[in-house]
Amino acid sequence: MSAAVVEGKGLLLKADPIATAFRDEVKSSLAECKRAPKLVGILATSSAPSRHYAEFTKKQCAELGVEFVLKTTGAAVSSDFGEGEGVEEAIIEANLDESVDGIMVYFPIFGAQQDHYLQQIVSPFKDVEGLHVKFHYNLYHNIRFIKPTSLLSSVPPSPPLTTALDSDQPPAGTVKSIIPCTPLAIVKSLEYVRVYNTILPYGDRAYGKIITVINRSEVVGRPLAALLSNDGARVFSVDIDSIQEYTKRPRVESTTEPEATRRYHARHVVRPSTLTLQECLALSDVVVSAVPSATYKVKTEWLKDGCVCLNVAADKNFEKDVRDKASLYIPAVGKVTILMLLRNLLRLQQYTEGSMASSQ
Repeated sequence: MSAAVVEGKGLLLKADPIATAFRDEVKSSLAECKRAPKLVGILATSSAPSRHYAEFTKKQCAELGVEFVLKTTGAAVSSDFGEGEGVEEAIIEANLDESVDGIMVYFPIFGAQQDHYLQQIVSPFKDVEGLHVKFHYNLYHNIRFIKPTSLLSSVPPSPPLTTALDSDQPPAGTVKSIIPCTPLAIVKSLEYVRVYNTILPYGDRAYGKIITVINRSEVVGRPLAALLSNDGARVFSVDIDSIQEYTKRPRVESTTEPEATRRYHARHVVRPSTLTLQECLALSDVVVSAVPSATYKVKTEWLKDGCVCLNVAADKNFEKDVRDKASLYIPAVGKVTILMLLRNLLRLQQYTEGSMASSQ
């Protein structure tokens, strides 16, 4: 069962039905490819979760007809080698291999700072996880469509030229920018459960929603908060030592400017919040938690009645009675995340073909 209902409790929704729709989309896109895209996974640690994720990726690729090659190095090969040993060389080798369309490195390896350096080494033309600074820049500036050749430049693109929000279809000569796959999987899950209002204009479909995101890492929490706020939500970003508010809404709306210009900023702004976590949760229609800790739990008693809760961490961040308050609880999004990764892979293949055509 992908969903379970117990009388007096909220709905337990597993990721399967959400993933199914995107699996069909990926299959359809693959059928139109001139050749199956090739994804290289790089495993450089002895971490059991990383190895499990690598095996899961391999299985999903095999089922869908994507070529997957797992390269092991360092401690993943033998305990005689150190954690992460040889990973940088493996990334460079995959960057230079023209037969490779996408690269996935199984993090964490060394820690946040050194791992960030490794994420920037992966070519943006092969970054299926969307962790390269070029994609983060686009996300934070609400740049949704890009020219593939812009990835070759060290100069950031001009936001006013590429932030048209009247449609989700790329303007002529552009493609959709890559979005980090885990935050994108969360957004797609929220779209599936109708948190997003599709009657509203594109780029504003989360308007009216208050969302708390617990975690502000550059891999999940911060890009997710930016995505949601760029879609119109008021987002509380919670980290260990602070709470920030992400929003496109002006602090005080001007009555002298036209409605179209004063309704919201072109992209989200970040402001410090004086609210406590308990106060944020009491206001929030949606709560997303991605804390990498087995002991961290969101208190059910603090939740707003009828809210939607998503657990993104490997360990359950919500108390067992979460459905006593939540109208809907999604305990994991991993199956959706892998399909977002494969959608990114197909898009990157499109990038390469587009940039080659432009150069010719």
